[in-house]
Amino acid sequence: MRNLTAVAAGILLLAGIGAAAADTVIIQPEQDTVIREYVKKQPLASLKLPGVELNLGTALPDTVELHEIPNIKYRYTVIDNRTVVVDPETHKIIKVYD
Repeated sequence: MRNLTAVAAGILLLAGIGAAAADTVIIQPEQDTVIREYVKKQPLASLKLPGVELNLGTALPDTVELHEIPNIKYRYTVIDNRTVVVDPETHKIIKVYD
């Protein structure tokens, strides 16, 4: 019975890890280059968002204006002088550039 419980717990743990990995967005090197070049050419005024930590997966408030990057599905903004790339569907941060 203990073995069955341990196996079930292991499966649930692995399922949780798989679900978390599925949420991870990976920006391909080509996209990274396009993003870096574009945001340099299109600087934005930096926003202050007290209480919002610039961590991967943090959802930005819907009130934050996100700006397009041509031919890239993601959007960007600048917060605390850091460029933040965001998934426009979830408003979650997927990349932070210093």
